[in-house]
Amino acid sequence: LDGSRGTEVVLNNIGAEPATYRISLEIKRMTAAGGLDEIAEDGANVAEKTALAMIAFSPRRVTLPPNQPQVIRVGVRVPEGTPPGEYRAHMLFRAVPDAAAAASTEAKPAGEGVSIALTPIYGITIPVIVRVGNLGAEAVIGEVWVSETQDGPAFNFDLSRTGNRSVYGDVEVTRPGVAEPLLVARGIAVYPEVGARQVSLRVPPELAAKLKGPVRIRYTEDREIGGGTIDEAERVVK
Repeated sequence: LDGSRGTEVVLNNIGAEPATYRISLEIKRMTAAGGLDEIAEDGANVAEKTALAMIAFSPRRVTLPPNQPQVIRVGVRVPEGTPPGEYRAHMLFRAVPDAAAAASTEAKPAGEGVSIALTPIYGITIPVIVRVGNLGAEAVIGEVWVSETQDGPAFNFDLSRTGNRSVYGDVEVTRPGVAEPLLVARGIAVYPEVGARQVSLRVPPELAAKLKGPVRIRYTEDREIGGGTIDEAERVVK
């Protein structure tokens, strides 16, 4: 967001039962490995605290019947005199367990021991980025390789960034001379707190084999802001 307008996020319950969701803001910092570390509010720096203060949203809690959407309105209030820069918080959508189901999972005696049932609580976060002033950034695709992990094959590449804002966009991998992409990944970011990161994308074994050899990698801006090319590179994947 540029600080002069808001936006909307649509939350949809795709389950078969009514569900309640709680919405909140969190601070997360990117690592060189591409992960996001959650930062407690008392450990946030000035820019992170400013982001929490300037981003407003409503509602903060919703209960939705099955297949029912709800619009979450997101607004930005940039205080006068705010220094130019990028301000970011992460909006967390977290499911609230049903009270009856939660009560049934309490610890209960089972003979001489204790029986405990655990109910996972799922959530998802999305970044809310506010840019103040005339900012710019560039990114460069580095080394590319396929590796084996505990979860299966992965397509990896290094992505470096320069400038005073994040880069955020989509990655498309194609074989030279073939129009149909082998791999498409959305929402690949390098945030200002790191100058470079490693991108690792899990792929099926059959796709990992196809990705080896000469490829073209194209990193583009999000389609909603134009979809322009950030960087494009030809590499030989081993």
